[in-house]
Amino acid sequence: MPHEFTLSHRIEFSETDMAGIVHFAHFYRMMENAEHAFFRSLGHSIHDEYDGIHIGWPRVSAACDFLQPLKFEETVEIQLIVAEVRNRAIRYAFRFWKMDGARTEVARGSMTSVCAALDKVNATLAAVPIPAELRRLIQPAPAEMLAKFPPAAAAPA
Repeated sequence: MPHEFTLSHRIEFSETDMAGIVHFAHFYRMMENAEHAFFRSLGHSIHDEYDGIHIGWPRVSAACDFLQPLKFEETVEIQLIVAEVRNRAIRYAFRFWKMDGARTEVARGSMTSVCAALDKVNATLAAVPIPAELRRLIQPAPAEMLAKFPPAAAAPA
């Protein structure tokens, strides 16, 4: 489906902290890895060229709520859902599921990536419309699916 993707990952020792649980920063890496794998599943790369323009996807927002710990050698499924596709950005929702005989939700997150053209000469980025080829492939999830997909909580005021 062009609006959903799941990536399986076994927790490595280097991803854990002194308490033996996954350090929070690795959840952001897992979200990014799932986004990259999603693009590859569509036959594209997160860094690609369209009509002579080098495109990348810098993040402008990311959040994650941690519900239960993950530990070394546990397997987690990172479920990516395309929550919204705008002219120049894609917003994703993520759910992390520990696969321990049962499917247990351990975290949920969100991330917004902007389609940006890279000017290699001046080393600058500029937001540009999502290439039509990708726009045809990546569609937002149906509303009923998103309703079952609670977002990461906003930071407290």
